[in-house]
Amino acid sequence: MRAAVHEVGRGAYLVHGHHTNWVILKDGDAVTLVDTGYPGDREGLLGSLAEVGSSPEAVAAVLITHAHNDHLGSAEYLRETHGTPVYLHEAEVPHARRDFLQQVSVGQVVKNAWRPGVVPWLVHVLRVGGTEQHPVKAPEAFPVADGPLDLPGRPVPVHTPGHTDGHTVYHVPDAGIVISGDALVSGHRASRIQGPQLLPDMFHHERDRALASLAVVGALDGDALLPGHGPLHRGPVRAAAERARELAS
Repeated sequence: MRAAVHEVGRGAYLVHGHHTNWVILKDGDAVTLVDTGYPGDREGLLGSLAEVGSSPEAVAAVLITHAHNDHLGSAEYLRETHGTPVYLHEAEVPHARRDFLQQVSVGQVVKNAWRPGVVPWLVHVLRVGGTEQHPVKAPEAFPVADGPLDLPGRPVPVHTPGHTDGHTVYHVPDAGIVISGDALVSGHRASRIQGPQLLPDMFHHERDRALASLAVVGALDGDALLPGHGPLHRGPVRAAAERARELAS
């Protein structure tokens, strides 16, 4: 599968895989990769790096918004094959190792099978290896406690718990970009809503905390929202977060 690569700004690309997104931040020949899609997205992931003039060897680091299977898919492959460090919030490090799992269960999905879109989404997940476990053997907490990371794009990690304990969005202030992972999305197969929104309740480890984290996302200065699911959203991130809060209330 060829992933769809969209240039958002100079050196910043939102890539659509099998109904999950990843982001490439490019500076010269080096890149930062934010998330890696499903296990079945690997071909598309590697192709997207080539499309922007990069390669797996040029990935300075993989940043993970959260350690669900559809975002962690090729992180261990890159770490093991190319020695790429994989960074997450310290609370998400054991999740990436699979010391525990904070992810919607098959039983929860079955209970929600009556909802429009849920069954087609589940079939899709099974086809792209979404139930496979690909733990990262040696994930690392961010090398700095606060502020921008010394990586291409200079992304700033911002802790937004709720979807998982260590969920993190990445702010690129100079470009007005917020990479929101699953803290704030713009669409999903299991949702009838279009535009900025919280994912359906079954996907959140702690829904109340996920709702509270919208205020954190909304406080970030930006006009380009690059979500984990759905298309690029243009407009004030503050307004996008407010809309999602209103819809979830």
